[in-house]
Amino acid sequence: MMRFFLFLISLALLSCTQPQPNQNEEGEDILVSHEIFVDNVNPSFRDTVYVPIYSDIYSKTISNKYNLTATLSIRNTSLYDSMYVEVIDYYDTKGDLVRSYLEKTILLKPLETIEYVIEEEDIAGGTGANFIVHWGSNGKGVVPIFQGVMISALGQKSFAFTTEGVSISRRN
Repeated sequence: MMRFFLFLISLALLSCTQPQPNQNEEGEDILVSHEIFVDNVNPSFRDTVYVPIYSDIYSKTISNKYNLTATLSIRNTSLYDSMYVEVIDYYDTKGDLVRSYLEKTILLKPLETIEYVIEEEDIAGGTGANFIVHWGSNGKGVVPIFQGVMISALGQKSFAFTTEGVSISRRN
């Protein structure tokens, strides 16, 4: 009878775990990218956007930090025009390139969004990390949104905040 009771408790506890929608049974990331890569693009308008990202933040003292999961979100807000994302580079606090995300230009259709995630354990960027995004379009109706979304939970403490991208070099 005791074994049956332990079995029921174990079954109840196992059924309480949430399935991870972007992972297979082995724990591997299976999120399928929807990026459309294009060649030989020459948009009539180009811009460079700086997006601040925090891979960790200070708490109470300079030696006490919390790691964060950071997401770069790029949203094409146009109802009719596509945009092109040519470069997505991630820099650390010192201004050194940590990684480049693109080898080819991405086509972002009207109302489409792409996201890039800096995982919580990845603290290479530091408190002053940023993304530099080069983008362009052929339509005047393209006013994209570039955001950094940071989140973390430690016990009963949670952190969530956003940052906005800033144009640093418009090029026609």
